[in-house]
Amino acid sequence: MSWLLAFLGFAVLIILHEAGHFFAAKAVGMRVERFSLFFPPLVARYKRGETEYAIGSIPLGGYVKITGMNPAEDISPEHAHRAYYRQPVWKRIVVIGAGPLVNIVLAFIILAVVFMLRGPIEPPLVVGAVQNGTPAQGKLLEGDQVIAVDGKRLTGDAGTQLDQVTNAVGAHKGDAVSFTLVRDGRELTVSGNTFLDNKLEEPRYRFGFGYDQEAMRTDVGVGRAPGLALDQMWVVTSTTVSHIAQIFKAEKRKEIGSVVGGYEQTRQTIEQDDLILTLTILALISLSLGIINLFPFLPLDGGHIFWALAEKVRGKAIPFAVMERAGFVGFALVIMLFVIGLTNDIDRLQNGGFGIR
Repeated sequence: MSWLLAFLGFAVLIILHEAGHFFAAKAVGMRVERFSLFFPPLVARYKRGETEYAIGSIPLGGYVKITGMNPAEDISPEHAHRAYYRQPVWKRIVVIGAGPLVNIVLAFIILAVVFMLRGPIEPPLVVGAVQNGTPAQGKLLEGDQVIAVDGKRLTGDAGTQLDQVTNAVGAHKGDAVSFTLVRDGRELTVSGNTFLDNKLEEPRYRFGFGYDQEAMRTDVGVGRAPGLALDQMWVVTSTTVSHIAQIFKAEKRKEIGSVVGGYEQTRQTIEQDDLILTLTILALISLSLGIINLFPFLPLDGGHIFWALAEKVRGKAIPFAVMERAGFVGFALVIMLFVIGLTNDIDRLQNGGFGIR
């Protein structure tokens, strides 16, 4: 059942993206020939008015076919005035930008709702489960607040503080590490030697405790939720752009994923019956879909926007031969990204999944 729900979630994101193009095209007077979920060969089709609505058999996206997207196509005189390439640049940008915009706005709405329902994790770090037979047993108690390691106060947000603790513990390599805690309103310091945990996929030094994330959550209400959603979106956006911009660096290339990875992460969270986590992942996938589509390579939406702006700056239409060559290069880059992402996702699936536990 989880695979079907994940599939439906992805289908909704695709439909909404294409609906952005569709309704924008209709609004500015362009002629839409086809609205399709997935790519041909088609398995179902239905025509209403001048538009055919279809479902394809290759589930890698969808498309809206607007008359005149290809300047070389033959168009009947009665429809020529509504052709895409005959429209002003601003209309073309509105139509092309509407798809990614829908995904970005949808991500913002979902994340804002998620933060209202389940607030973010914020300092101080709260000790959760203490592992039996480790240095932490008898020294740390559930509910302790960790405020310093080796006498150095933890600073920054919860994620930064978690990294500070992990790095400090890892640096000791079996030596003694000290923690400053707040317990029942009083500060105290405990210490013990770290140990190498060989049971982890990547062995590292630990002290033997986890964190109580629910105790670290903060109710933010309607006031702060939109701002937190925007902060999260900025982190995802900057990370996505950084990884793709550094695609030729091996360590960054490994971080790129494809639709397969997004689908599998969604499916795993659905199996956990965690609605909030499922919504969060769908929101981040929607955001990534919007961002990647804005990259200035044909056939991506950003490529169409880039060449429309180039035409505006140039003052006349870009020669079809130039567009054709740009489309070939862009398509090759998109395929390369897809193959890299798919290869990474398959590797993750074969080596323990995506860490959704």
